[in-house]
Amino acid sequence: MSTEEEAYSTAIIHATGVVLPMVVKAAVELDLFELIRTAGSVSEAELAAQLPTSNPGAADMLDRMLRLLTAHSVLSCRGGDERRYALTAVGRFFTKDEEVGSCCANSLMNQDKVLVESWYHLKDAILEGGIPFERAYGMSIYEYTSKDSRFSNIVNQTMFASTLQYKKIIKAYNNFEGIQTLVDVGGGTGALLNIIVSNNTSIKGINYDLPHVIQQAPSYPGVEHVGGDMFVSVPKGDAILIKNVLMNWGDAECVTILRNCKAALPRTGKQRTETEFRSLGKQAGFQGFRKVCTASHIWFMECYH
Repeated sequence: MSTEEEAYSTAIIHATGVVLPMVVKAAVELDLFELIRTAGSVSEAELAAQLPTSNPGAADMLDRMLRLLTAHSVLSCRGGDERRYALTAVGRFFTKDEEVGSCCANSLMNQDKVLVESWYHLKDAILEGGIPFERAYGMSIYEYTSKDSRFSNIVNQTMFASTLQYKKIIKAYNNFEGIQTLVDVGGGTGALLNIIVSNNTSIKGINYDLPHVIQQAPSYPGVEHVGGDMFVSVPKGDAILIKNVLMNWGDAECVTILRNCKAALPRTGKQRTETEFRSLGKQAGFQGFRKVCTASHIWFMECYH
């Protein structure tokens, strides 16, 4: 294949990029990954027989999906006339295996019609300003989730699933000594705080998020759920935890959040680079910053004064 042909093939992949994530979403919704995991290896006909379908063409449609997933290393395939499919290390992340965590909820959320609609407004947002989601729905995603319980549940499930990945960094981070009250700002339904408190039983956890999120939070020993607005105030504690929050806001909003966090700490006590986070902390009044440890793609950073 010539260089030009390779370039064209890559361009075609980008032009049809929506296909793979939508196929993954459909596979998750059909529970195909779990069925394959249970069987070990399976043919498209065997999968179709386990689905509640009367479609005579289901097996052929499944085979096309499975071949695409194989081409992208989500599945492996062996056999000649009868292909048999099995999970790869990548495919395992689309099962309910709690040892590795799951990307199922992430797939369902990012390919949900609510989020997909906002992408149609990206061009106009660039030309005319604004945020694509807000142009699509006339409100922020936080306001929207308070009104759409179906989508709110999908978002909360995604946040819960991603928390399983944080078990690794919690094991690596050992700086909870001396903390009596730990506040998780924007903590969702409290899954991460529960992991921390379960391993540090002397800590009282306060899970802080919007009221409609807190309403869906399960009860955890040692964790108090508090509803509120982080742009107004933050519950007082000895230390404050922020996960997947600052990446969603502009610098001015992040400074407001961090200032409220600073005000809630005792005197004793956007996707950004390390340098940018250090700058935000300084603007909010924090005198010190350090990156304590990392696990996979996750950082544990401390701001202190």
